[in-house]
Amino acid sequence: MSRKRNYSTRKKLVKKTAFRPRKQWGQVFLRSPAVANQIIKAAEIKPQDIILEIGPGTGFLTEKLLSTGAQIIAVEKDKELVEYLLQKFPSPNLSLISADIRKLLRDNNSQLYNLLSNKCYKVVGNIPYYLTSYLIRLLLQLPQKPQLIILMVQKEVAQRITASPPQMNLLAVLTQLQAEVQLITFVSRKAFWPRPKVDSAIIKLIPIQNHLSSSFLRLVKAGFSHKRKYLITNISQQLSLPVQKLQQIFLQLKIPLQARAQELSLNQWKALNQTLLSQNML
Repeated sequence: MSRKRNYSTRKKLVKKTAFRPRKQWGQVFLRSPAVANQIIKAAEIKPQDIILEIGPGTGFLTEKLLSTGAQIIAVEKDKELVEYLLQKFPSPNLSLISADIRKLLRDNNSQLYNLLSNKCYKVVGNIPYYLTSYLIRLLLQLPQKPQLIILMVQKEVAQRITASPPQMNLLAVLTQLQAEVQLITFVSRKAFWPRPKVDSAIIKLIPIQNHLSSSFLRLVKAGFSHKRKYLITNISQQLSLPVQKLQQIFLQLKIPLQARAQELSLNQWKALNQTLLSQNML
């Protein structure tokens, strides 16, 4: 019985949009009103807000966003979907850009930059899972950062981003140093069409004005280069630093000599970076 309903729903959507999801782009579309409402609530959207929606797809969430009275700037890579959305939403509150969001965020002269220039805005997106880490990095490194970011991501990735010692990881450190991170809720794979093989989660990021220096990035990447090795070994080998000198610094900062990268707190990473810089070791 459930198979017939799922097939009927899929057939109806395909007929309505004349569109079939592209597997190579990781396209899955939100179909749960309850989940869409959770996203709207988490984004704290007000009528005067400007919302950058990444990957509107068939417009299920877009419709909810427009109902708030906010100004929506939606970026969609798929040209067929852009044509569909233009017909579905002839609203003055919706601006559609047909482009790859990664290229737009990297280009200071893009149409998107012009639309958002000197404006406060929020980001909402149901993004392909393979884009998550890179897209978060791009958003948090923007010269003009969004007020907040609400993303639908793979459940396991959300757990990695929100991890704490002794389960830290490179993505968690880099994200948490640039934003306050909150896990809003887990989302069943049943909330999407076509149904993905994994569950999802809604995360909320509130960017903070932290600039990650190239030296800090080198340090953290070196620290996480080999998960099973001690942190001091990774740093020494990857950055060609003397072990004895590192041991002195670790003892000074009260970091155990046998600590692994995933066991350090954000404050310990900051202190280690600052100490190495002060001694011209980075």
